[in-house]
Amino acid sequence: MRKWNGLILMLLAAVLVLSACGKDSGSTASGSTGESSTEAGAANDADRTIETVMGQVKVPAHPKKIVVLTNEGTEALLSMGIKPVGAVKSWTGDPWYPHIKDQMQGVENVGDEGQPNVEAIAALEPDLILGTKMRQEKIYEQLSAIAPTVFSETLRGEWKDNFKLWADAVNEKEKGDQVLADYDKHVADVKAQIGDKLSTKVSMVRFMPGKARIYYNDTFSGIILKEVGLARPAVQDNPGFSDDVGKERIPDMNGDILFYFTYETGDGEGSKMEKEWTEDKLWKNLEVVKKGNAHRVDDAIWNTAGGVLAANLMLDQLVSYFK
Repeated sequence: MRKWNGLILMLLAAVLVLSACGKDSGSTASGSTGESSTEAGAANDADRTIETVMGQVKVPAHPKKIVVLTNEGTEALLSMGIKPVGAVKSWTGDPWYPHIKDQMQGVENVGDEGQPNVEAIAALEPDLILGTKMRQEKIYEQLSAIAPTVFSETLRGEWKDNFKLWADAVNEKEKGDQVLADYDKHVADVKAQIGDKLSTKVSMVRFMPGKARIYYNDTFSGIILKEVGLARPAVQDNPGFSDDVGKERIPDMNGDILFYFTYETGDGEGSKMEKEWTEDKLWKNLEVVKKGNAHRVDDAIWNTAGGVLAANLMLDQLVSYFK
């Protein structure tokens, strides 16, 4: 009897051991499931690879500290509700254009678009840098050593292409698409408001230190005029960017309406050029001037800023002249 009791006890002990092992196996399986969920979450937050003019670049899924090295790139981020930790200063302003100044409180100025301060950028410890090959190709390797760096190819031409690149780089395609859709609706609204005056031939002129330019269709403001459907004087209705002209070309500045803007950095040289030309007899003899249809507009909005915020403001200003 004792023998059987011993066997029974041994069998019970074996059952308990097996039961415990089963529980341990269950715990391990549960732990594995937990790790899989974490890994799945990590996969959703994994770095992304995007195509750029400089090749493929691996960028963080959700960048938190972005430095932007183009004026139009700054506007793209702001339009999507993103404030960069650092940005190149505006071409005019102290250091930001008036139309973005309120949104740029606390943003570090990292130098000029043409010559950013690499040390200042590194000090911000960004996790993403946005720039352009056109301005910053020579320091691309230095920037890439600091953080993943996404470059556009150029700043001239269709600003929407760069906007889409920035939206992709910061993983905000949906927000970016909405910003562009809102802009397209704005264009359509302005076109409808101008209505039968779309045949008005719009001339555009810019004064700079020591230079005067006629602006054509592939400029920032030229593209917007084309989207709205406004006509251009025959001599300006071409796919070029701009021409530096002498005073003998003032007659080519004529149109039904003329918008001129002046690049003034604070030394008075741009304004000096504007005054010299607008007081010239050839300028005063332009039909558009004599009819009072020559208007000075904001250089930052109509040309220099080059971003989506400026584009929307230009549309508002444009329609006001036709009302």
